[in-house]
Amino acid sequence: MAMNISEVKGKQEPWRQQLAEFAKANQQELAALDWGLRQERQNQEEILGIDMEPVPRFVCCSQEAIERLNSQVNNLLQEVVGVVHNKNPEKEVTIIGIGPGQIKLIQFVPEPPPPMCFEQVGADVDTLLDRLEQRLREYVERG
Repeated sequence: MAMNISEVKGKQEPWRQQLAEFAKANQQELAALDWGLRQERQNQEEILGIDMEPVPRFVCCSQEAIERLNSQVNNLLQEVVGVVHNKNPEKEVTIIGIGPGQIKLIQFVPEPPPPMCFEQVGADVDTLLDRLEQRLREYVERG
């Protein structure tokens, strides 16, 4: 029996809920980080990712890697591939959470838009990475 994405989403692992809550609580800084990385790396093809194991940390995921993974799982991630291809980084943030045997797509439209979030936060990419990774680790440890 084939499993579709909505069925996968229904099986909530604790890390998935933690990641969703973390993203909601840190939208402005995540938007700033996403925009800052995009400007620094000059690569519109990469997506911000959060790898939950062994210790939560930020990673960059190429669209090519996401497409490869999709083909390895019989196109179960086709919806994710579509979202990634059609993202508008000047208005929205797309993050892929990577957990044990699962992924979680996080997408939101921050207010203000990502470029303004980056300006308002007033921190460089390395500072944002360190700050958000530390906050995420503390958030996950609290459960």
